[in-house]
Amino acid sequence: MASAQFDEKPEPGDLIEIFRGAYQHWAIYIGDGYVIHLAPPSEYAQAGACSMMSIVCNKAIVKKEQLWDVVGDDKYAINNLMDKKYEPRPVNAILQDAHSLLRQELPYCVFRGNCEHFVTELRYGKPESRQVRETVEVGVGIGILAIAVGVLATAIYRSGKKEKKSTQ
Repeated sequence: MASAQFDEKPEPGDLIEIFRGAYQHWAIYIGDGYVIHLAPPSEYAQAGACSMMSIVCNKAIVKKEQLWDVVGDDKYAINNLMDKKYEPRPVNAILQDAHSLLRQELPYCVFRGNCEHFVTELRYGKPESRQVRETVEVGVGIGILAIAVGVLATAIYRSGKKEKKSTQ
């Protein structure tokens, strides 16, 4: 199998964002073409719609795999997304902690403990997920919009009923 190609060569401790279509899978680069990642049973390259089943998983395994085996044909990038917000932990601490978790079954929750939370905690000491935060923000926005539309529709309906009564 061909080795993974990067526009920029990853360094140990870098976060790798893998674009799976409807969501992103995350791994941490540990060197020599390998990554460590938190993977529910449905998470694998080219899983397609199957990978969305991770939403219902409550356990995942910490795995060490070749980067290109995890990426498959998907697009990916180095994305140390919170370097401006948090100081990255020392690389030796990141790698030691990542290796100490290998083959462990960990609790998995798409909202509180997913693969992005896993790698950001390793790199920054803070488990955060941008994609969950953005999804929640969009969901709240849609909910507020739906309420506003409902209130407006009710007001228009009631106003129309009042006009009909006054003209009769």
